Amino acid sequence: MDFSLNEVQEMLADSIDKFIENDYDFDTRQKYAASDKGYSDKVWQMFAELGWTAVPFSEADGGFDGGPIDIMVVMRRLGRGLVVEPYLANVVLAGGILKRVANEEQKQRWLHPIMGGELQATLAFTEPQARYELANVATTAVREDDDWLLNGRKGFVINGGTAGILIIPARTGGESCGVDGITLFAVEASADGLSRNAYQTVDGLRAAEITLENVRVGSAAVLGEVGGGFPALEATIADATLAVCAEAVGIMHLLKDKTIEYSKSRSQFGVPIGSFQALQHRMVDMLTACEQAESLLLWAVMTYAQGGADASRAISSIKYLVSSSGQRVGEEAVQIHGGMGVTWELDVAHYFKRLTAIGQSFGNADWHLDRLAA
Repeated sequence: MDFSLNEVQEMLADSIDKFIENDYDFDTRQKYAASDKGYSDKVWQMFAELGWTAVPFSEADGGFDGGPIDIMVVMRRLGRGLVVEPYLANVVLAGGILKRVANEEQKQRWLHPIMGGELQATLAFTEPQARYELANVATTAVREDDDWLLNGRKGFVINGGTAGILIIPARTGGESCGVDGITLFAVEASADGLSRNAYQTVDGLRAAEITLENVRVGSAAVLGEVGGGFPALEATIADATLAVCAEAVGIMHLLKDKTIEYSKSRSQFGVPIGSFQALQHRMVDMLTACEQAESLLLWAVMTYAQGGADASRAISSIKYLVSSSGQRVGEEAVQIHGGMGVTWELDVAHYFKRLTAIGQSFGNADWHLDRLAA
């Protein structure tokens, strides 16, 4: 089986690698993360100009017809750079819904500006009571004449504080926690009755709590069929789960490399600490975990790209692995770096925080293990 990238994917990888190396060092990242928005408008616009925001969309929509492998290429490198720009929220989540169910008018209004870097967006799918269950949607939408009234709460909406458009799954029918009766709405952030509490997350990104109180939207805000939004929601979350797994694998490899390099330069008792057999064993375990995650990621992405019955199992397998072994790789990196491994000034601590956050996103290790067992 050929695991090599094609020419376009190689060019995409090289362009992101050069950007990270030349223009996005750790201090620059920290400056962007500490800004009011939590990212750089200039960098985001550059993403759009280079075509990175158009990767997973069809040529008919102005994209590059990219698939799961292309997103893996992008997210692995964004992970290594610890990039704070909201690629996941805009392109994978909001864009993932719009490309699947939006009509041409809706794509012109929302998808094309997202691809052009002109509009910030996100998918507000998590709810306080849901605990990773996508169909557990308590937010309601009730028809009133030609409009809809939305009421409910959404928790931990990444990029929710700066998004101009929020895609809201709401229940318009069906049984509680049922897959039928979920409708997707595109809601302007400025809509009356919509309030948001934005905050910085532990990994330096931004999220928000969203409250909807009698938010009125027209029929043009409905994405896809009324009551038939769950398949698009499920497929988009599958995309996003693989995307953060690719990001995690990139981070794991970088932490392994940084730890090995540090062990060669840090001396104790007159010799580099990398010469200590106990630490060598621990770094070999880090390498093994990275290679296992790399192999499983490739299998999961290729299996998902081909479709079929094993796609769901593949996604849960890689998510379980990066949530469990990724945490161990991060812990080893921090511990081998010693006390400085948890300081704000060292990038290792921030990579570890991001790995920890990924472990809890889109289902933690225990949730995906139960899903595999079932």
